[in-house]
Amino acid sequence: MSKSRCSVALMSSVVASTKEANATGPKAVELVLVKEQNGVQLTNSTLLSAPRSPAEAQERETWSKKADFLLSVIGFAVDLANVWRFPYLCYKNGGGAFLVPYLFFMVIAGMPLFYMELALGQFNREGAAGVWKICPILKGVGYTVILISLYIGFFYNVIIAWALHYLFSSFTTELPWTHCNHTWNSPRCSDTRAPASSPDPNDTFRTTPAAEYFERGVLHLHESQGIGDLGAPRWQLTACLVLVIALLYFSLWKGVKTSGKVVWVTATMPYVVLLALLLRGVTLPGAVDGIRAYLSVDFHRLCEASVWIDAAIQICFSLGVGLGVLIAFSSYNRFTNNCYRDAIITTSVNSLTSFSSGFVVFSFLGYMAQKHSVPIGDVAKDGPGLIFIIYPEALATLPLSSVWAVVFFVMLLTLGIDSAMGGMESVITGLIDEFQLLHRHRELFTLLIVLATFLLSLFCVTNGGIYVFTLLDHFAAGTSILFGVLMEVIGVAWFYGVWQFSDDIKQMTGQRPSLYWRLCWKFISPCFLLFVVVVSIATFRPPHYGAYIFPEWANALGWAIAASSMSVVPIYAAYKFCSLPGSSREKLAYAITPEKEHERVDRGEVRQFTLRHWLVV
Repeated sequence: MSKSRCSVALMSSVVASTKEANATGPKAVELVLVKEQNGVQLTNSTLLSAPRSPAEAQERETWSKKADFLLSVIGFAVDLANVWRFPYLCYKNGGGAFLVPYLFFMVIAGMPLFYMELALGQFNREGAAGVWKICPILKGVGYTVILISLYIGFFYNVIIAWALHYLFSSFTTELPWTHCNHTWNSPRCSDTRAPASSPDPNDTFRTTPAAEYFERGVLHLHESQGIGDLGAPRWQLTACLVLVIALLYFSLWKGVKTSGKVVWVTATMPYVVLLALLLRGVTLPGAVDGIRAYLSVDFHRLCEASVWIDAAIQICFSLGVGLGVLIAFSSYNRFTNNCYRDAIITTSVNSLTSFSSGFVVFSFLGYMAQKHSVPIGDVAKDGPGLIFIIYPEALATLPLSSVWAVVFFVMLLTLGIDSAMGGMESVITGLIDEFQLLHRHRELFTLLIVLATFLLSLFCVTNGGIYVFTLLDHFAAGTSILFGVLMEVIGVAWFYGVWQFSDDIKQMTGQRPSLYWRLCWKFISPCFLLFVVVVSIATFRPPHYGAYIFPEWANALGWAIAASSMSVVPIYAAYKFCSLPGSSREKLAYAITPEKEHERVDRGEVRQFTLRHWLVV
């Protein structure tokens, strides 16, 4: 009787162990016959793990909770552009009619690309460079997106520093951008806004207190003659930048265990503030006119190519694909996580946030237009001008203006910090997964990365720093991102194979992606991205800030920055091809075949050399 109980217990423990092992990946079970007693065969069971690479031998860190991952992805994707970019594009391109091309491109390209990156990172459990063991010759794509994320950090952290400066300045009884009685104000400053169509030529040169506070009080732009005359870093902005860098470091130094806790504040706070601002905004006079202008439907605008181009470019940039962040974040998921559901949830939240923020923005713009008796078009802007000039100007006219200003700039701070965390995590994860020495010293490496970012960001907090900021914003994160995403989807869907990729997803979720997703990855998304890349180059306009036109050498420098990231793809491909042994055909076979299939290449079985590989969907 006791022997039977022992046998049952032993079998239960073996089954439980097997189930636990299967939760993290497939295992083999070795049954060894020990002896035969009274006609009963007794066996000993041993779990055999598949051979693992050195990187896999060390157990990978995972998110403490599923919510940590979702909030991190949402916090990264929902950034400042959701507030300052989408509402303006919607207003400019036919109001509610703009949602037609926006949602169309979201369904055929945005969601598929987002889903692809989450699945790619989760299955391979490595950063942006390491995942390219699926196609070694395209590993340069991973280094490209890491470099782009690093470039973005050079100027994106400066926006957060501006917001921090404004936050500190808001703790006063009278906001410093309310009147023209400060040392930084010029004779052109006027407390009243003149219409853009005013017949008085002197009105053209009038500026508002909010505009002068930003450009003269914060940036000290009047002390610079252009990008060739930067001056020294401003100590106030430098101090704010130091605080931002310190906050980033202590959020990232321990990996997702710490950053996953920070996002519970930084990813949720903006929604609380947006709701408070919406409830205040809709009660203001003129708010209804502003919201009506935001949503007014003009379907005739859909006949204009520029509307569709704006929608396509907005989709590419608003979701954050092509920066390696989604790959890095999902690489810390459990292997069996439902990445399909995550992609649907996060892309939907991103789009709804963009759309709903328009009500907040245009309720205040309608109020400003009515207050100054000017058309809404005169106050509607996008970019930093909206959140650092127009919105502060509106808040300054409200009762308890300092309180509302603190609330608003706390929202900007939290919107920016989790997006910056995502960009830094892309760089850190992408490199420590490639170099084990860095992995063993993550805290020190994180410190080096944020310090390098800080030193190069100092160029953006000088007197002429806004010119450096504009140049980086225009070139570092434009065509190069689109190029990186295009090469990424070609590498996954064509070289690795959409069928094999679907098999990988089935291993994780238990269900193969439907034909719709496979068609998007194979044909629709690459064509969409190729179209956007060509259009972005064909419609290129040199950067400018206000009336300032950048010199030719600055534009050449900008293109060099863009080319420095894109050129990594062909340079690494040439290096990889030349470094492999064998004939040209053998080199190509090893270069485009996943590392786990190299044994089949040794036997002459290269599925990429068959027609079926390229035609199957």
